[in-house]
Amino acid sequence: MSIEAIRQPGKIIAVHLNYRSRAEQRGRIPTQPSYFFKPSSSVATSGDILERPAGSELLAYEGEIALVIGERSRRVSPEQGWAAVYGVTASNDFGIYDLRAADKGSNVRSKGGDGFTPIGPAVIPAADIDPKALRVRTWVNGELVQSDTSDTLLFPFGQLIADLSQLMTLEPGDVILTGTPAGSSVARPGDVVEVEVDAPSAPGAPTTGRLITRIVEGTVPFGDFGTAPSVDDRQRAEAWGSPQAAGLGVGVEQAFERAFELTDELREKILGVGVATLSVQLRKRGYNDVSIDGVHSNTPGAKIVGRARTLRFVPFRPDLFASHGGGFNAQKRAFDTVGPGEIIVIEARGERGTGTVGDVLALRAQVRGAAGIVTDGGIRDYDVVAGLDIVSYSQGAHPSVLGRRHVPWETDVTIACGGAAVQPGDVIVGDGDGVVVIPPALVEEVVDAAVEQEAEEVWVAEQVASGEAVDGLFPMNAAWRARYREWAEGR
Repeated sequence: MSIEAIRQPGKIIAVHLNYRSRAEQRGRIPTQPSYFFKPSSSVATSGDILERPAGSELLAYEGEIALVIGERSRRVSPEQGWAAVYGVTASNDFGIYDLRAADKGSNVRSKGGDGFTPIGPAVIPAADIDPKALRVRTWVNGELVQSDTSDTLLFPFGQLIADLSQLMTLEPGDVILTGTPAGSSVARPGDVVEVEVDAPSAPGAPTTGRLITRIVEGTVPFGDFGTAPSVDDRQRAEAWGSPQAAGLGVGVEQAFERAFELTDELREKILGVGVATLSVQLRKRGYNDVSIDGVHSNTPGAKIVGRARTLRFVPFRPDLFASHGGGFNAQKRAFDTVGPGEIIVIEARGERGTGTVGDVLALRAQVRGAAGIVTDGGIRDYDVVAGLDIVSYSQGAHPSVLGRRHVPWETDVTIACGGAAVQPGDVIVGDGDGVVVIPPALVEEVVDAAVEQEAEEVWVAEQVASGEAVDGLFPMNAAWRARYREWAEGR
């Protein structure tokens, strides 16, 4: 099948959110894929010119991997899904944010315009590549603005095909746009946008070549018989990727929350203070229920710091386990998509009577670079898990499988673990004293205060060691605090 053969696909189906980087940028991580259609008339070729409609402002590019269906498929499994793919090519899912309000979620007008789906220039045969080893990159005027790989997808290609084929027959030549990574932004008249999909680790490093689109200003205005383009600062911030990129003031942060970043420097700073000290500082700020109670580390002396990836189990029920317990369920999705430095936090309702994770999934999390596992339930294969490099916290060992008491229900939602509320992206810190949850907005403030507190406590311990009584010294009264400040200033 040549690229010419898919110039008029029967169906173009696009996924809303599928790359973790993009989902985190948007501040929400879906638990299941969702889709929209694009008309076949929106297809364009490499080198074509795309008009930004007259009167509009926010034409956004989204570089994507496009799957070209090669076999008629209905009700296939996720494991069978990739076999239905003839090949992959590059695509650009252009859209006008100015018309999103008119669409009410359908994307018909905002993403259905003529030329809004460039595809090509070449197709890489599916038989030649590993579906988890593809790369998609986007350039604007020669500058690399998007780059990600298919092993970071929230929903793998096979799952997308299986999900869609439950209700509709996928025909040869149909195209599935599989989502865009972080870095999507606004293209303006005069810009040249290029997208390339390749398989760098495959023999010969096959590539689609660069899909080139040139942006020009449209000249025909919208009529008064439909909704006219309209934007606000929130739409500008979302289209550009941030308020700063859109040139907006700090007041827009409420409409587009700035992403918190757990930098290596901040991570090392957190590692330098104890969980007990962090707990004190959180309590001073009114956060009294942020410790994950009842859990203990399988690696004495180890410490973990990372962003939370959440997984929720519900009590076992045969019909619910039949619908949610098999296949690529929520538990497997969490462990198969956890990112480097993240910590999987599991809500098991404090149920110790079965395992919530075993050796294989713990190893998978370790291989993907996860920083730890925290569950308020049990762990199977405890001795093997304890021998891995990844640190886990649990209520202890239990030999039974998940289905004895639990149904794996959903991922990346707010959960309760050990009596503490945990949201995706919260900062989790654990040491020998236990595990605490820190809201991202408080991290730097709490950690700085904890560093100062521990410096004070070291000084207090030195005074006690030299023979001073603890009364008035621990905690320090005004006189002792004055002496401490004098010492600190002269340090």
